Amino acid sequence: MKKFIFADQFNNYSLQSFQKDLVSGLIVGVIAIPLGMAFAIASGVNPEYGIYTTIVAGILISIFGGSKYQIGGPTGAFIPILFGIVMTYGFENLLIAGFMAGIILVLMGIFKLGTLIKFIPRPVTIGFTTGIAVIIFFGQIPNFLDLEGVESKEYFIENLQEIWLHITSINLYSIFTALICLAVILITPKILPKVPGPLIGLIVSTVIAATFFPEKIATIGSTYGGIPNKLPSFHFPEITIEKIILLLQPAFIIAMLGSIESLLSAVVADGMTNSKHNSNRELVGQGIANIITPLFGGIPATGAIARTATNIKTGAVSPLSGVIHSVVVLIVLLLFAPFASKIPLASMAPILMVVAWNMSERKVFAHLLKTKTGDTLVLLATFLLTVFVNLTVAVPVGLILAIIIFTKRMSEVMVIQQALPNLQHKNKKIESLVEKDGRTCPQISIYNIEGPLFFGAAQSFEQTIMSTINYRPKVLLLRMGKVPFMDTTGASHFSSIIKHFSQQGTVIISGINAQPKEVLKRLGLYALIGEENFFDHTGKAIDYALTKLDENKCIGCKYFAFSECNGLSSGKNSKEKEIHKPVVGH
Repeated sequence: MKKFIFADQFNNYSLQSFQKDLVSGLIVGVIAIPLGMAFAIASGVNPEYGIYTTIVAGILISIFGGSKYQIGGPTGAFIPILFGIVMTYGFENLLIAGFMAGIILVLMGIFKLGTLIKFIPRPVTIGFTTGIAVIIFFGQIPNFLDLEGVESKEYFIENLQEIWLHITSINLYSIFTALICLAVILITPKILPKVPGPLIGLIVSTVIAATFFPEKIATIGSTYGGIPNKLPSFHFPEITIEKIILLLQPAFIIAMLGSIESLLSAVVADGMTNSKHNSNRELVGQGIANIITPLFGGIPATGAIARTATNIKTGAVSPLSGVIHSVVVLIVLLLFAPFASKIPLASMAPILMVVAWNMSERKVFAHLLKTKTGDTLVLLATFLLTVFVNLTVAVPVGLILAIIIFTKRMSEVMVIQQALPNLQHKNKKIESLVEKDGRTCPQISIYNIEGPLFFGAAQSFEQTIMSTINYRPKVLLLRMGKVPFMDTTGASHFSSIIKHFSQQGTVIISGINAQPKEVLKRLGLYALIGEENFFDHTGKAIDYALTKLDENKCIGCKYFAFSECNGLSSGKNSKEKEIHKPVVGH
């Protein structure tokens, strides 16, 4: 169990290190308070549940996670998913889905699946991240404008329709409050870079609203009631087989998104600190946090990229800063929770809008659009499906599209060209024939094969070889030194060529790599071809191929593909063999 705790991350820890962690924890904790409430509200639950998540999950992710600097808690990426689950299944079932997602994450870590996350294509992650940002941004318009009678819907289009239907109920006091908060958020980093803008904006706009126009705009207290200033109570949800089956899909989506978000955050932390996280340990830590947090009413949590980056920038040196950040939030909850009821919802809206703007990856998105490649199609499909349908559809479709495009690209990489020795070269280098030059040997066909021989290129490989050996040569020499990989589909088509050609001549393989050779052995093709027909170098393979010729057919041949052809064409080799032929009986 030792490898899942952070004791090994306190090497050379000192009082000075603790002071740095204390400062970082204080700053990040202050930043996390308004974000925790805002993310909870946007997810369709009471604001205190975001605070509980920040406290419980933040501590557990720091203790059990695989990144020294990771700050865990509720994040903007989860908002559309959690909101959809709350709308469809209810809050109690959200807790169960989060609990199940935690178990999935722990299993992913135990079975060392953390490294697989890096294989998710960047256009997919940029597509759904930008899509989530759009949903969050537009989702805050009703609170920004304090529109009356707006019902939250599961789908983006429906929410836009709700905004349009109630647009005439704009509250000018709300707009004024939101603009004050937004201005403070944007100006504070320029004037006081170490002061958390969201918290200052929240305080300033709340004080102004409570002083000059109380009761004129919606607040946390008027909408959700007061936030209790006590620790969350432990409650184990009622879990049944029926609920497990019902919630398996949302739990899986939470786990997948949580793993992607947390490992991306850990990678960002590595880049900023020249450190290296343990991806599988990180998944276990995230899993433990998501198993325990719902038992205290918390919503699903993951690594928060912006808060992790702030943690590093403010001098954190160990996971203790993450623990301190959660303790700070806990203290604020116990001492100042009653005051939170006066916070206007209009003050929360610009905080989330700025979060959405920062997470949108707009520059990368625009760059990928300009490339006008297959990545552009993957990006747009993932983005549009995230916005107009949901992540459950968007990510699988994006991945499938990426796989199809990748397969097409790899199949185009496959090069199959007929080749012959360049007799003008001092080493008689084997070169591909771009076009027929009159030197093609009627009895020996040599092919350069380059690229992976897999399902996407296998059929093209077979058709190319079969279509060019219709003149029935005696020997087929395949140069496979540049074939790094062969799958069973490629081997199947390879088998068709071997079985077809073996009826008329000999197949010789040169330079085959270890993986394709192993596949041929497992499928019995290695034995079918014959071990004597495998060569490490093409020169020896050609020498062997020349022994398989019908020299009578070489007499008079004018192709001169090999240096030996002069003698073979004139019949000298046959005459010499006849002269040296032993006399029977002597």
